[in-house]
Amino acid sequence: MPGRPYILAETPWKTVRDTPYEVAVLPWGATEAHNLHLPYATDNIQCDHVAAEAARRAWEAGAKVVVLPTVPFGVNTGQLDIRLCINMNPATQAALLADVAGSLSAQGIRKLVILNGHGGNDFRQMIRELQARTDVFLSAVSWYKIVDPAGHFTDLGDHAGELETSVMMHVAPELVLPLAEAGDGSERRPRIAALREGWAWAPRRWTQVSADTGIGDPSRSTADKGRAYFEEATAKLAGFLVDLAAADTDDLYE
Repeated sequence: MPGRPYILAETPWKTVRDTPYEVAVLPWGATEAHNLHLPYATDNIQCDHVAAEAARRAWEAGAKVVVLPTVPFGVNTGQLDIRLCINMNPATQAALLADVAGSLSAQGIRKLVILNGHGGNDFRQMIRELQARTDVFLSAVSWYKIVDPAGHFTDLGDHAGELETSVMMHVAPELVLPLAEAGDGSERRPRIAALREGWAWAPRRWTQVSADTGIGDPSRSTADKGRAYFEEATAKLAGFLVDLAAADTDDLYE
């Protein structure tokens, strides 16, 4: 039997030919170390599951949404000295995004959501530049920012900590090593006050910041926490997809 009609990778041409898709979702992750207990594809796996569940909800609400295959490489310029962390530079991402948007435009699908799952990716400037030369409406969502994690997790570290570990324990528990094998995710803080306080920014050199590649303590992670966060985030994302599918992108403002 054919797969889910809102997941392009599972869908045959017969279904695609006959379905008036309105919104395409492009999950975009990374391939990088995630502490000692999570797999390198953590960002991609989470993006896959979030996109699929949000699309399912949107589809059941009547929105013709299609999830494209996940882009598995992200910006990892600060992790190049960690074995098999694979970097894709922003310029390469911009070229790839332009090609995807060009394909959709030629086929009459003129709404594209980039679903980001990696903190090193930032698509806003790319969208600003590309939007001026495409008729595809572009938007970006970082799935882990849809819902405030403070309401779900004790530790708010941003890489392989309680949030990501809990979600992975929910969506792919077979890929998570026992928490006893995880590092504590402790982070070395900048010596420069402005960087430490967060109002100045510079990219982090990962091996100088973390001994185990994690930032955030995963020890209190549970599948139940991951499930609650996942369900709240995917429900809100589905609502956005439904609204976008119905929207006239030339008349967005009240």
